Amino acid sequence: MKPFVLANEHVRLSAPTEADVDAITEICQDAEIQRWTTVPSPYLREHAEGFVREYSDGGWADESALTWAVRVPGDVLPGEPEPPVLGMVGLTLDRAPEGQRSGEIGYWAAPDARGRGLLTEAVRLVVDYGLDPEGLGLARVEWRAQVGNWPSRRVAWKTGFRLEAQVRGLLLQRGERVDGWIGTLLPGDRREPGEPWPADVAPVPGPRPVRV
Repeated sequence: MKPFVLANEHVRLSAPTEADVDAITEICQDAEIQRWTTVPSPYLREHAEGFVREYSDGGWADESALTWAVRVPGDVLPGEPEPPVLGMVGLTLDRAPEGQRSGEIGYWAAPDARGRGLLTEAVRLVVDYGLDPEGLGLARVEWRAQVGNWPSRRVAWKTGFRLEAQVRGLLLQRGERVDGWIGTLLPGDRREPGEPWPADVAPVPGPRPVRV
C-alpha cells in the first residue's frame, strides 16, 4: 500500500519521511514520551532513521502498520515540503481474515503541540478510516496504555474507546512487565465519550497537555 494523506480542517496526517528525521529525534528526547511509550532510551538519530525507513516505510509496504505524522492543516502542493511534525499516530494491523481484522492504535504528541486537541482529531481520523467499510473495514480498533497514563486515556475516552479492563502485566516496558489498560472501538460506536470519566480523576478532561 502506498502512503496517503488523511486530513480535515484541524490536522493533516501524512507519512513521516527522511525530512522528518531530525524533528523526530528531537521530539523523542521528551521525558514523557520516553516514560509512556516504547521508544528507545536514550533516543538517537539512528532510531528515527530506522523508524522512518524500516518501521513506517516497511509497514506501509506490507500493510502491517500504517503510520502518519500529525501536522498542521492545509494543502501541500507537489514538490513542497510537508509541515513540521507535531505528533505521530499509527495503526498496527493483524492478519485475521477479511472482515475480521483488528488494528491497535498508538500515538504521541510533541511537547509544544499538547493541549490543542490535535491528537484527538488525528485519532478520530484514523479510527474513522480504519473502521469504515470504504477504508480498511476493520472489525475493531484496540487501544492499550500503561496504567497511570491518563493523558493517553483522555484521548481514547474522547474518541469513544470503551475501557474493557485493567490487566496485570499486560505491557512490556523497558524489559519489564507493567499493568495496562485496554479499550476497544467497534464500527457502530460513536466517536465521542460513551461512558463517564472516572469520578476519582479530577477534573473532567479539558484543554490540558496531552502526553502519550
